[in-house]
Amino acid sequence: MAASPRILLLPGWQNSGPGHWQSLWEAQHGYHRVEQHDWMRPLRGDWSARLEETVADTDGPVVLVAHSLGCILTAWWATHTRHAARVRGALLVAPGDVERPDIAAQIHGWAPIARQRLPFPAVLVGSRNDPYCSLDRAQELAGAWGARFVDLGDRGHINAESGLGDWPEGHALLEGLAGGGQ
Repeated sequence: MAASPRILLLPGWQNSGPGHWQSLWEAQHGYHRVEQHDWMRPLRGDWSARLEETVADTDGPVVLVAHSLGCILTAWWATHTRHAARVRGALLVAPGDVERPDIAAQIHGWAPIARQRLPFPAVLVGSRNDPYCSLDRAQELAGAWGARFVDLGDRGHINAESGLGDWPEGHALLEGLAGGGQ
């Protein structure tokens, strides 16, 4: 029997607060948040190195659960890692469009977005009214990354303000990627 994967949570810029579905999943299911050194001034190289270190130090397979800048991190990391074979899948939620001038002005050094096909299965969940990434751009990224796209409708940035609570529909997507959960 294959080992159950360890679920790694990859929050975006400024981390995920207590009401965010990632934080609720961490509390309810014991998933592991990849803690970054600086949530307010994210450096792509530092964040990627921290993810590499975390995956390397984890026994067995992992599933990545990324939100916003965490999605951009996942794609970048996948182009450089030696541990891609350890990743069973990735749930990518509400990617932040760091190539958009207004966002690039706040989050330096993250453009261009890596657009290679991910070496593991992925599902990208986007929103029609995400203020940080248009639906068209989210669909474009899903295509580039080889991810199945899920349109969540009008749910903003798919965060605490979206009123999702612990987001059972998202957790069902995660369980599908993880092969039944942890």
